[in-house]
Amino acid sequence: MQNIILSFLTALLVVIFGIPSIITVAKLKGLYDKPDKRKLHTAKIPRLGGLAIVAGFSIAVSIWGIADGMSRLQYLQASLIILFFSGLKDDIIILSPIKKLVSQLLATAITIVGEDIRITSFYGLFGINEIPIWAGFALTLFTIVVITNAFNLIDGVDGLAGGLGFIISVTFGLWFNFIDQTGWAILAFGLAGALLGFLVFNFNPAKIFMGDSGSITTGFLIAVFAIRFIEFNSPGVENSYKILSAPAIAVAILIIPLFDTLRVFIVRLLKKKSPFSPDQNHLHHSLIKIGLGHKEVSLVMYIVNVLFVLMAFMLKDSSTLTILLIVGTLAFVLSQIPVYILSHRIADLEAEQNTPIAQQIEEHIKSKDINN
Repeated sequence: MQNIILSFLTALLVVIFGIPSIITVAKLKGLYDKPDKRKLHTAKIPRLGGLAIVAGFSIAVSIWGIADGMSRLQYLQASLIILFFSGLKDDIIILSPIKKLVSQLLATAITIVGEDIRITSFYGLFGINEIPIWAGFALTLFTIVVITNAFNLIDGVDGLAGGLGFIISVTFGLWFNFIDQTGWAILAFGLAGALLGFLVFNFNPAKIFMGDSGSITTGFLIAVFAIRFIEFNSPGVENSYKILSAPAIAVAILIIPLFDTLRVFIVRLLKKKSPFSPDQNHLHHSLIKIGLGHKEVSLVMYIVNVLFVLMAFMLKDSSTLTILLIVGTLAFVLSQIPVYILSHRIADLEAEQNTPIAQQIEEHIKSKDINN
C-alpha cells in the first residue's frame, strides 16, 4: 500500500510542477493547438500535456514499481515511449494515420509478447470459452488498439479525457489492490496521479491540452489495465474477488469512450462517410449543442461513468451477455437524450426565427466556449 500511495503522489507532483514549464516553452516556440471548424475552443492552447503525463507516470513507476504480477516492466515502458513520440510528432507536425496505426500495432505487439498480456477466454459468451493462442493474440491486439484510439477520440472537451482516465485508472487500481496485485495497482495509481495533476491545468478553462501524446498513451495504458483485469478473472485463476463476467464489467468501466466511438462510426457509415472522417457528432458535441458548458459536460460524463461502474459491479454475478445487453441498451438510451432535446430546440428555433439552424448552433457553441 505504501508504494501505491507514493506512486500516486510522485506522479501527481511531477505533473503539477512540470506543466508550468511546458506551457512556457510551448508559448515561446508557438506549439499551440490552433482552433478550426471541428474544435470547440477559440483560443490557441498549448497541447503538450502528454509530456507531463508520461513523465509523471514513468518516474513514479520507475521509483516505486515492483515486479509483483508482471514479468518485466521494460516492455511496457518501451511501448509507451514508442506511442509517446508518435503522438508528440503528430502534435507538432501531424503524422499520417497509417504511421500512427503502425506505431500502435508495434507497441501493442511488444507489450503482448514481452508482458504475456493476452485474452485467453470468451468467458462463455456465444458459447465460447478458451480460445487458441493465435486468436487471443489477434483479439488482444485489436482490443488494445481500439481502446487506445477511443480515448484519443473522446479528448474533445476541457477535462473530459483526463477525468475519465482518472476514474477508470482508480477503478482498476483499487481492484488490483484488492486481489493483491500490487505491481499493477502501482501502475494504475501512477497513471491516476499523473492525470489528476494534469486536470489541475486542463479543467475548464484549460491552460493546456494533453494532445495525442497524452491521449494515446493514456488510452494504451488503460487498455492494458483492462486486459489484465479480464485475465485476472479468467477460469484458471483464483482470487477472493473473482468476477465471472469480467469482459462485460471492463466494457462498463470503459463505456463512454467505447460507446461514443462505436456510435460515431455507425453514424458516419449511415451517412456514407468514412468512419475516420472528423465531425462534430461525438457525445460531448451533443451536450455542448443543448446548452452545457465545458465544465458541465465533463461533470455529467464523470457521473455517468461512475454510475455505469457501480451498476456493473452490482450485476457482476450475471452472465457476460446479460450485462453487455443491459449496459449497451442503457448507454444507447442515455445517448439519445441530448439528441431528443436538440431536435425539439431546433424545431422551436425554426418556428421563431429565420436564421439557418446550422448557423445558430455554430454561434451557440462559440459563445459557450468563450464564456467558459
